[in-house]
Amino acid sequence: MKRIRRPLRDRVAGFIDDWSLPRQLAGQSVTADAASSRMSRRLRPRVEQADRVGTSICPFCAVGCAQLVYAKNGKPIHIEGDPRSPVNQGTLCPKGGGTLGMLLSEQRINRALYRAPHSSTWEQRPLDWAMERVAQNVKQTRDETFVERLPDGTTVNHTLGIGSLGGATLDNEENYLIKKLLGGGLGVVNIENQARI
Repeated sequence: MKRIRRPLRDRVAGFIDDWSLPRQLAGQSVTADAASSRMSRRLRPRVEQADRVGTSICPFCAVGCAQLVYAKNGKPIHIEGDPRSPVNQGTLCPKGGGTLGMLLSEQRINRALYRAPHSSTWEQRPLDWAMERVAQNVKQTRDETFVERLPDGTTVNHTLGIGSLGGATLDNEENYLIKKLLGGGLGVVNIENQARI
């Protein structure tokens, strides 16, 4: 089907009629319809399509900004700051504003992957298997490297074979528990946090 083009004069006239600047220069209020166009009047907010709204916490740092997650058919379509939160009062930084992109990215890994020693390929494994593997490796390393006493008889009860590097998304309470579990429980000495480095 051949597209019929309007004459240039009609297109220019339509553009000027729809362009908001001449209406504003003529004295119409910019807060009224003077600033709108046919295209802007057709625009609808994304959140209007949502059939469900949930709450979440931004995953990018330990500030804990509250988020509203709008979903349609069980899939997130928009994320914004929750104005009810005393932490962020409805605002989000650029990282928090990009949460939807991170959440829906095709490159996001959402399953346990394992690469065997000397292998060049990754294998998908069940999460229960991966958690058990981590627990076994931690126990084995601790058993093999645990030092009860130094040669001079000083009691140390520690291991230098395990280290922990926390992330900026951990809050004070989580860091406290990590320190108690790893330091007090397992005797790990090398405990650090990426937010401080």
